[in-house]
Amino acid sequence: IKIDYSLEDMPLSTIGPLTLIPDLPEDFLVMNGDILCDLDYRLFFEKHTKEHAEVSVAAFSRDVKIDFGVLKCNSEGRLVEFQEKPSLQYDVSMGIYCLNRSVVDKLPKGRPYGFDNLMIDGIAEGKKISINKFKGYWLDIGRAEDYQSANDNYEDIFNRLGVDC
Repeated sequence: IKIDYSLEDMPLSTIGPLTLIPDLPEDFLVMNGDILCDLDYRLFFEKHTKEHAEVSVAAFSRDVKIDFGVLKCNSEGRLVEFQEKPSLQYDVSMGIYCLNRSVVDKLPKGRPYGFDNLMIDGIAEGKKISINKFKGYWLDIGRAEDYQSANDNYEDIFNRLGVDC
């Protein structure tokens, strides 16, 4: 496996460092270093290339618990709906992407540019961004509560991911 390292003189956010790598392949994987998951990267990559996507994003359905009673009112300020501590479901980025080199080639070299910029600009420019929903195991250990969960359940996680403890 070939690994390219990008050394930054200043922080370039999550996508900007890719502009410093001169020999990117036509399509390639990018992933955050603070995730645990059992995604089949080969299948993810093959789907990206088969669809001729410019960007592919692995997505996971995440429930977000609201700790308050949620009020919805009309234009006169009268209550029309109430939900007690609802749980909302969102598809979130897993921090795993496939990119086509042409996307990076169009970015300003050596300037800060984040995943959020890539998504917002990609929508505005009509880029082909493929969302690949994943139903396996995923945990963002960059979040304190998920990191604690990983520590508390490390044997189960390692067994699920096929790693010896």
